Amino acid sequence: MSIFAWFALSSLAIWVWLLLGRGFFWRTDQRLPPQGAAPARWPRVAVVVPARDEAAVLPRSLPSLLGQDYPGEAEVFLVDDGSTDGTGRLARELSVLHGGLPLTVVSPGEPEAGWTGKLWALRHGMARARAGGPEFLLLTDADIAHRPDGLRRLVAAATGNGLDLVSQMARLRVASGWERLVVPAFVYFFAQLYPFRWINRERPRATAAAGGCVLLRTRAAEAAGVPDVIRRAVIDDVSLARAVRRAGGRIWLGLADGVESVRPYPGLSDLWRMVARSAYAQLRHRPPLLVGTVAGLALVYLVPPVATVAGLAAGDGVTAVAGGAAWAVMAGTYVPMLRHYGLSAWRAPLLPFTALLYLLMTVDSAVRHHRGLGAAWKGRTYAGEYAFRHGE
Repeated sequence: MSIFAWFALSSLAIWVWLLLGRGFFWRTDQRLPPQGAAPARWPRVAVVVPARDEAAVLPRSLPSLLGQDYPGEAEVFLVDDGSTDGTGRLARELSVLHGGLPLTVVSPGEPEAGWTGKLWALRHGMARARAGGPEFLLLTDADIAHRPDGLRRLVAAATGNGLDLVSQMARLRVASGWERLVVPAFVYFFAQLYPFRWINRERPRATAAAGGCVLLRTRAAEAAGVPDVIRRAVIDDVSLARAVRRAGGRIWLGLADGVESVRPYPGLSDLWRMVARSAYAQLRHRPPLLVGTVAGLALVYLVPPVATVAGLAAGDGVTAVAGGAAWAVMAGTYVPMLRHYGLSAWRAPLLPFTALLYLLMTVDSAVRHHRGLGAAWKGRTYAGEYAFRHGE
């Protein structure tokens, strides 16, 4: 057999393993666990929203939090993290206009040395929120809109199942052509890296959370030392989950119904920045991991279509069949995620092209890091000492 045939067969073997042996990562049925009977007393909840220059999205997200249909006591703390666009003022105006849950707008000032901006804002917001004695903290991003019963369903799932952290992967926007090409793959790759079923098992084999929507039991946060213990983390959601689990907490992660990001990424450059800002941090800024990731992405995602075309052109049946079979399995595992986003299955064969984009974004992230640009976000750049953390 030719070397191309061996590559194609290797890729096919990997895809068979991914299909059957990776926690069925491709399935999209991990939703909030059964909630059971309503709690006899609904616990007090504080919602903490870190926000930096979010005036463009707040009119669509903040009213959804203020308007939560929650039977217990709840209040919202928006942490204005040095915004220059009037985020704090707009939040107060929206509170007056829409009413609903009480809103407090606070400002922590510039981060101290050794803190990322979001975690510094969370630290300040969580400290203010804890003064009211909440049993749960809902940590949510400023661009996330929640269905009216979202908080009630999260709390019911946590109390009914003895969970310390319940996290939902928000549905990202897929309005533009580039969003439809890139966004579903972002969630698909995340689920492949952190299979939800493995996370949610009694004996978990993986740990992660989705930072856009995290319901956290206050005593679990205190036991884990959150957020201080993860103060340097750029990929804060995974680090948060690992800190909570290391302290003995129970975690659940799944896809969301009614939790949606309203932030637009209309062009490829917007999506590129979103991925590249933290891709190399995910690899812990280690060149060997970068090389392995690039080689792995090429073998798993790029070899199947190349082998199919090359095999057909050269009359090499083994290469063509193995490449085509691997490509078919790949596309088949992607269809459920496309349907989750309301997109047609015909897009599934395009996944290798999307994977190539992610490969280039990851390389660009590493190049930016080694040029001293680090992970840049909203005017702040985090250099080499800020990285993906296992909870420090």
